[in-house]
Amino acid sequence: MNRLPDSENLLTPTEVAALFHVNAKTVTRWANEGKLTSIRTLGGHRRYRESEVLKLRNSGGKSE
Repeated sequence: MNRLPDSENLLTPTEVAALFHVNAKTVTRWANEGKLTSIRTLGGHRRYRESEVLKLRNSGGKSE
């Protein structure tokens, strides 16, 4: 199992959606399409690495 560095911040779908001014369901769709990598909590909720989200935002929303 991969462990996250202690300093890595995780964002909820709602937090990511607010950064992009989209609906949280859009963020989930991006994860399903491979545009963002989601991490599942023990309860099954999605979380997103802040560094990856900011990189996507800075690239203008285009995946590399």
